[in-house]
Amino acid sequence: MTADPTADPTVDRTVGPTAPSLSVAICAYTVDRWDDLCAAVASVRTQTHPPAELVLVIDHCTELLRLARERFSGVRIVANGQQRGLSGARNTALAVAHGDLIAFLDDDAVADPDWTARLLAGFRTPGVLGVGGLVRPWWRTGRPGWFPPEFDWVVGCSYQGLPERGAAVRNFIGANMSFRRAPVLAVGGFRTDLGRVGRRPLGCEETELCIRLAARNPGAVLHYEPAAAVDHRVPGHRATLSYFAARCFAEGRSKSAVVRHGGAAAGLASERGYLRHTLPAALLRCLRSGQASMAAALCAGVGLTVAGYLTGLAGQWAGYRQARGSALTPTASVGQSIRGRS
Repeated sequence: MTADPTADPTVDRTVGPTAPSLSVAICAYTVDRWDDLCAAVASVRTQTHPPAELVLVIDHCTELLRLARERFSGVRIVANGQQRGLSGARNTALAVAHGDLIAFLDDDAVADPDWTARLLAGFRTPGVLGVGGLVRPWWRTGRPGWFPPEFDWVVGCSYQGLPERGAAVRNFIGANMSFRRAPVLAVGGFRTDLGRVGRRPLGCEETELCIRLAARNPGAVLHYEPAAAVDHRVPGHRATLSYFAARCFAEGRSKSAVVRHGGAAAGLASERGYLRHTLPAALLRCLRSGQASMAAALCAGVGLTVAGYLTGLAGQWAGYRQARGSALTPTASVGQSIRGRS
């Protein structure tokens, strides 16, 4: 989104009659996280700067939809009218929301009391298309000693290596992000062939959307503001080696899909710096401090992510060859048929 030439950057348009309205959207899919959902809703209701509306999208779960309608008042509760999964649910929220801005909060996250105020403050600058914030891991069973903070993205949280102060970034973490709603609708919203469906650990739909937004709106800024913070619940089963391995592999596969849609230049821009600077510094820190298990986790995480990425590329190549072969087969059959009649 290009800057509005009539906008005065000295005027704070996040307050007063000209302030953009903010809708907050939470997407939920299971009654198993009911307590978490209640905490997320409560954290939005107690904001120092209340949003214009809170939209709760229920992703194809009849029991949860009934329960939410019974228990929550003052919340717009809608069923996901699109394809099952997080992307479809978020697109439903985009379609039904009334706000000029829309913020997404995960159903297992709790926002700080000044979360919406901090997000809104980020939109004061003309040309800012989106604002994302810090996602702190809330380890329910304690943080494993071997788990590197550089891999906190595995559990959907901000990781060591992100800017410590406000800065422009390529993409946000999905648990805590906000956008100007109209530009997101203009590019078609979230891709439904990416993102989580139930417990399937694939993702990167928000990364692909951010890349697409930037490509469609040259000069626009996606601003990371760590002061706009939320706590993201990390249950015990996500603090295991098996989950770490599965999630790293899935992230690699997801990244290959992002590259397919947006190209390697944008799709791997952040990852290059991460591999060249963040991870070597982390490995050196572990070796110096004698944290062998964390050093092993760093190496395993990189290897598994790369393996997932290569697997995704191989699958894409196989699909391309199959599609090409299918396209050529009918032509050959027609040629043979013509020769047979001559």
